[in-house]
Amino acid sequence: MSQEVRVRFAPSPTGFVHIGSLRTALFNYLFARHHGGKNILRIEDTDQTRKVEGAVENLISSLGRLGITFDEGPETGGNHGPYYQSERLNIYREYCEQLLASGHAYYAFETQDELDEMRRLQQLEGKQTMYDRRGRDLSDDEVNEKLASDAPRVIRLKVPLGEEVRFNDLVKGNIKIDTDIVDDQILLKSDGFPTYHLANVVDDHLMNITHIIRGEEWITSVPKHILIYKALGWDVPLMAHVPLILNPDKSKLSKRQGDVAVEDYLQKGYLKEALVNFIALLGWNPGEGEEKEFFSMEELTKEFTLDKVQTSGAVFNIDKLNWMNNAYIKNYDIDKLADISMPFFKGTGIDMNDKDRVKKILSAIRVYLNKLNEIPEHVELFAATEVTIKEETLLEHLTSETSKKAFASLSEKIEALDFLTADNYKLAISEVQSETGIKGKALFKPVRIALTGSENGPELPAIAEILGKDKVIEFLKRWH
Repeated sequence: MSQEVRVRFAPSPTGFVHIGSLRTALFNYLFARHHGGKNILRIEDTDQTRKVEGAVENLISSLGRLGITFDEGPETGGNHGPYYQSERLNIYREYCEQLLASGHAYYAFETQDELDEMRRLQQLEGKQTMYDRRGRDLSDDEVNEKLASDAPRVIRLKVPLGEEVRFNDLVKGNIKIDTDIVDDQILLKSDGFPTYHLANVVDDHLMNITHIIRGEEWITSVPKHILIYKALGWDVPLMAHVPLILNPDKSKLSKRQGDVAVEDYLQKGYLKEALVNFIALLGWNPGEGEEKEFFSMEELTKEFTLDKVQTSGAVFNIDKLNWMNNAYIKNYDIDKLADISMPFFKGTGIDMNDKDRVKKILSAIRVYLNKLNEIPEHVELFAATEVTIKEETLLEHLTSETSKKAFASLSEKIEALDFLTADNYKLAISEVQSETGIKGKALFKPVRIALTGSENGPELPAIAEILGKDKVIEFLKRWH
């Protein structure tokens, strides 16, 4: 692209980072990096009633953990600040005055009761509920009189009637909207704070934003924004509205049907690489005929373009995320996996200072893990001081003469070892088979049950090495 690409992620500091916000932040980041441009963080905190302390720090931290960084913003700084909208109020007021002077905006003085009555009557008449533009009819004298009396007032956009706003969305295509159904949107509220619409347009212009990438729920606001751009004589950035993320029943993703906060997924032990990979594929794919599903952040950056963003909603499939996270866990560097898994070993009885043993346990169980918070249920057998037989029907496999013979032989061979490893355990089992003639399930199943209490689980040689020589002998001798 001829000019430098500049995109922005502009959340409100209202609490946790929503999965939908993560997807928007990721798409902006990937687009900026793909084009060698700049990614800007702007905090839209003009609604002070919804502000949550610590939300900005949490947002920057959560996104940073996932590899999404910013070239300009509250913590990074930059030449286009301040990056908190609450610190830019004088700027918005200046442009509001300009719109008033040019006749593109006007004062309105209705009380909340009057506005409620207006909407009630419109609903009774089956009309669209919107401001009825009555403030346009006030004379200059009436306006000045109300201003002099210090009556509560707002400043509204004077939408030109009988026109059509057209724009080409980079995802949705050509869109046109009749201005007669566009509300005379409030630009400046009675408390002096701007609405989203005015602040959004002013900031995007002053921050030299070239591409606006956001959720499709904002499409209905675009005509208002375009009218503000035109009224101020500014060029309109290119826009791309990405599809909604949906629950399996195709409703909008909501907490009623599962977790929606990025922090929740990280706390449960979804790996950052898996979460980014999964979120990137919600509404985007690398192209027709491309079956690849696993992408690093570098690969996503190389592949990501807006023309590959789909127009329809993307279903958040937790089973797909679990499958993908399991694949990442199975192939993750074992040292790194041990480091990030440590919090999930707390309270399991496993010595967390023995990192070599932790790594062996992880190597044995990670094939079964969809997320790291499942570690405790899979490490019980390695921390147990005695084996609990989970199903009574398994006892018959432990009490037969054949099993007792196998246990005695295996105990004897392991006792002769200086220490137990997976390799010399295999050798011992092989010798038991040769000497006793007990083979296959008749040997392996009873041994597994004796050591773990279950007929399923990790590979027996790995289990034996992790349990250690003394425990293996103790558990076997219980049955012969």
